[in-house]
Amino acid sequence: MDDVDWSGLFHALGPAGDTPRHLAALLGGSDRAFVDGYSHLWSATLRRDGKAWPVTAPTAMIAATFLDDPSLWPDDPTMADAMLAYLYAVGTAADLGDGAEEIRARVEGHAPQLRAWTGDYLAAEPGARARMWQDGTGLGELVLDQAALACFDLAPTLLRRALPYLTSERSGRRTCAAAAIGSLARHPFASEQRPALLAQLASMARAAGPAHERATIVVAIGDLGGDTRPWLSDPHAGVRGSAALAPALAGDDTADHVLRELARSPGAFNDSFADMAPPLQFQSKPHLDLLTSELRRRTDEAAATAPDTSA
Repeated sequence: MDDVDWSGLFHALGPAGDTPRHLAALLGGSDRAFVDGYSHLWSATLRRDGKAWPVTAPTAMIAATFLDDPSLWPDDPTMADAMLAYLYAVGTAADLGDGAEEIRARVEGHAPQLRAWTGDYLAAEPGARARMWQDGTGLGELVLDQAALACFDLAPTLLRRALPYLTSERSGRRTCAAAAIGSLARHPFASEQRPALLAQLASMARAAGPAHERATIVVAIGDLGGDTRPWLSDPHAGVRGSAALAPALAGDDTADHVLRELARSPGAFNDSFADMAPPLQFQSKPHLDLLTSELRRRTDEAAATAPDTSA
């Protein structure tokens, strides 16, 4: 943490000078400090829309080092799982795809202005900071693009940190690692690794026990462009829905049928997990909305590409 210039960064609540203290609390201290630190990690260092603040990339690097730290809140053995879940969220924020280099060019072309805007933002009072997002320059949004680019550049390192946990003795940790890898391995850097990773994830999904673990791994397979059709006939409705949502199955009749069946009854997908957690990737999204919006999108795309038979 001492290697980061926190004074030049900000998060959802303002300057990030308090972030090192909150992160350190995850390694020890009072229960209240730990709760505050954990809340800060999730509510301050990531945007509400799941995208990055300038503080996100260095925070993610520290979260990745915590994976190997035995002092990571030893009273709760699932804390390493939570760090992997955080890496999944950062991987999602870093998913710039082919747009990364266009963003890089814009950021590099405005580097002096971005430094000046950030300095003014950090020095401003809270009310003035809020007004700066509407100053008409567009520099604030470009600062956020710069933050996403920092996560994109860090993604290969985070992927290497997460990979060993695919073979953890703890099934929950393997599952969280699968989710993290499902977002981080979308980076172009991982294109050659992807086939082997998909084979490993498919093997994990076939062996997984609880439905929410199986569904989380299946979503990761879909996120990496893998074939989730084997799980469209899974006995668990939530796993079938997770498989059907894979982008590669857009337009697949069986997948669309699964989505229609689940969307027919409000909350069917969510309720299918009963008292278990839904797939990690869906925990911040209304599941029925997710299903119906995806079904609507696929229906609209099919209508748009269908041949005109009115003549």
